[in-house]
Amino acid sequence: MPVITCVEDLRLLAKKRVPKAFYDYADSGSYTEATYKANTNDLASIKLRQRVAINVEHRTTRTTMIGQEVAMPVAIAPTGLTGMQWANGEMLGAIAAEKFGIPFTLSTMSICSIEDVASVTSKPFWFQLYVMRDRGFVKELIQRAKNAKCSALVLTLDLQILGQRHKDLKNGMSVPPKLTLANVIDLATKPAWALRALTGRKTFGNLVGHVKGGDGIVTLSQWTASQFDPTLSWDDVAWIKKEWGGKLILKGILDVEDARLAVAAGADAIVVSNHGGRQLDGAMSSIQALPAIVDAVGHQTEVWFDGGIRTGQDILKATALGAKGSMIGRAFLYSLGAMGEAGVTKMLEILQSELDVSMALTGTKDIREVNKSSIILP
Repeated sequence: MPVITCVEDLRLLAKKRVPKAFYDYADSGSYTEATYKANTNDLASIKLRQRVAINVEHRTTRTTMIGQEVAMPVAIAPTGLTGMQWANGEMLGAIAAEKFGIPFTLSTMSICSIEDVASVTSKPFWFQLYVMRDRGFVKELIQRAKNAKCSALVLTLDLQILGQRHKDLKNGMSVPPKLTLANVIDLATKPAWALRALTGRKTFGNLVGHVKGGDGIVTLSQWTASQFDPTLSWDDVAWIKKEWGGKLILKGILDVEDARLAVAAGADAIVVSNHGGRQLDGAMSSIQALPAIVDAVGHQTEVWFDGGIRTGQDILKATALGAKGSMIGRAFLYSLGAMGEAGVTKMLEILQSELDVSMALTGTKDIREVNKSSIILP
């Protein structure tokens, strides 16, 4: 087992252990991947302001997100096909997050179902919802999340139409993997993954039993692709908020005008996000968009950040620019694909340690006191 010192180590290990189609599914953006790359590059361009001779003993990374106590200002973001990085991955990720003390968000497009995750957790998790054309199915998903005692609904707004990701097309990405010669050769080099996959969930758990034509993975995939709704409007958001009745988080906000509309719609938090660069290639990076949105609505609702976090220093930078929390997607998938539940725990420990050390060296003891004085903008 190699020594794991950072998220990049976990990424490289996941690349060796996860079938290429599923690794590339996680590690790709749309079209030229310019926005995907900008998410990390623009974070890296922000420098930290080193301070000395300041008492930084007794530091804490603890804070709250929508009133929920968290070990650090981080939540696991909703990620599709998580159970294809490691068998039953959503369940393992939820267990690791709960033990560590941060929220876990289950995607509509998860392999493990809402009920699967509820069966292995003792505290409420969050559920992410896509708006489908079939509003009856949307209503049913909301009720299932209520039955599972989910404490927040994360409504993703930036996937009305699916962005094209070239790697997925070239890999013939499907669930389960298509038995092409290239995929068979690839799977033969990853026997541990294949062995786990035999006993793990293999389909979209939240969709089973709800699609005319059967529960086969191809049928479910085709149905889902036809269900993303380009007519989604703020009226739908209002309807979902009423149906849900609990904490509502709106994800996919990248524009100040949309942020104001989200606040008007009653969002308890908004997530500044470009879907990891997987939707509109050429959009600005999330960290570029964050300051203006914080200035516009940060006094009215919690503003969170999503996009490009690979280190605890990235969390510190987002916090300094006004984010009350950050969501982590790819770092989670890398860690899960590398080592399963143990990898997710390792990733969270690394991020918290990096955040803690960076706070100390920028002269801050409490994450809630971090502000723009900790950073130097390009």
